[in-house]
Amino acid sequence: MLRAERRRRGDLAAAMAIVAVLAVLACLIAFYSQAARTTSTTAPGPAPAAPDPPVDAPATVTEAWRAPSAATVAPVVVGPTLVTGDGPDTVGRDPVTGVQRWAYRRDLQLCVVGSGWGLALAVYRNGAYCSEVTALQAGSGERGPTRTADAPDDAQLLDDGWMVTATGRNHLESWRSDLVETLEYGEVRSPAQPKTQPRAHCSHASVAISYARLGVLERCPGERGDRLTTFRQKDTEAEHPDEEASTPLSVAGTRLVALSKHRTAVLFPGTAGGAAKLSVRDEDGREVAGYPLDLPPADLAGDPPGGVTPTVTAHGIVLWWTGSRTIALSETELRPLWTLPGALGPGALLPLLAPADPAGPTERLLIPVPGGLAVTDPATGQVIRTIPVDRGGYQGPVLLGALGPMIFEQRGPELVALR
Repeated sequence: MLRAERRRRGDLAAAMAIVAVLAVLACLIAFYSQAARTTSTTAPGPAPAAPDPPVDAPATVTEAWRAPSAATVAPVVVGPTLVTGDGPDTVGRDPVTGVQRWAYRRDLQLCVVGSGWGLALAVYRNGAYCSEVTALQAGSGERGPTRTADAPDDAQLLDDGWMVTATGRNHLESWRSDLVETLEYGEVRSPAQPKTQPRAHCSHASVAISYARLGVLERCPGERGDRLTTFRQKDTEAEHPDEEASTPLSVAGTRLVALSKHRTAVLFPGTAGGAAKLSVRDEDGREVAGYPLDLPPADLAGDPPGGVTPTVTAHGIVLWWTGSRTIALSETELRPLWTLPGALGPGALLPLLAPADPAGPTERLLIPVPGGLAVTDPATGQVIRTIPVDRGGYQGPVLLGALGPMIFEQRGPELVALR
């Protein structure tokens, strides 16, 4: 009897050892097979310095180079590098020449390329999800932190300077700089703790992030109007979202425009022939101000592409592109300040060399318009002059970026560099 018990104990120990060895082998196989399907070409030598900015916005520009970049929503400028993403390739380019400095390739298709914490972020599709996330050093292309995410195929990356959030129709998650997840909201594939999501079956119509606040406009079963929900971001791991407020709205078809430290701006469509309204709300979701807006029906129809309203924060204002015009909002109160009709995108700042005259400008606000770039006074919205740009037959949205003397335009699936 004693011998039989010893045998059973020995058999159990041997079986556990075999299982442990097999688990290690499986991890090694997975690691090396993934490595075999990944090509990483880092930049030779130290990272070059970013090119010097211009003295002023140029009078004219010509196309310097272009590259396919269907995986970027807007130009991705990180440190001294312009990053493009297309197909399986994430490429760090010299901003002046467009020549490849480094490249990262998987045997997977890119979902989106963005940036955060001075790193390029490449998100690849693996199966039904955009789950393979890799951080890349901007100057060299060397790999940094990685993570497995649950981002859906329509994900965009939003960076507020502290956290990066991957958006989606029914799921969003936020990461800190080591790519550890700090917030997860919506439909969760395999929750470690059940019943932590208050509205797992709601769809996300639009999302915005700013100042460690995250906002989402939801459409929930059984609710006639939309729902505005905001969160306070934390840098600790948390499966249960730290909800600031969740407020049912009176109508459907609204759009989340922007957040500030204490305010949230929501676009309400016009009803019964009335004008649209920008509703500004406090941290509890209560309306504190409302501003009528004269917007065409096309600007109010449907949800924003990718669930993110095109905005850029620059020079103490939030530049909001409605689809037919750019509206400047005060950065703190989100109050409309001026409107530039006919704009093709929100615009961007072009930093300038420090002027000899202390009263001289240190940056120029550029807004894309048909046939050019409008050099605009950020305080008043007055167009000072227009830089001619030949975009050929392209007539869609234009998202801008700048680095040194270079101006970058995202035109659909292409990145075009101007100088």
